[in-house]
Amino acid sequence: MPIISLITVLGGEALADKDKPGAASEKDSLVTERIERRLDMLDDRLDNIDSTVSAIVERVMSQAVTLNLTCPKCGKNIEIAVIGEHKPTA
Repeated sequence: MPIISLITVLGGEALADKDKPGAASEKDSLVTERIERRLDMLDDRLDNIDSTVSAIVERVMSQAVTLNLTCPKCGKNIEIAVIGEHKPTA
């Protein structure tokens, strides 16, 4: 849910439920739970991205990686070689 929509939803609920004290707290807790679930999902996704990037970096550091790209404007093939070295460990 975009931030603007979330603010609108939170603001709309707060204004609409001023007459009902119990309803506002229930809706606030539901909104809070939903935000917590979305943050947990984001955290999981970031963990997955971190694992993927770490695996790629380890591969680059141990052997060369070659990327072959085609320019969308001119159609030329572009080859990019990434080579890394391991630092000596004691």
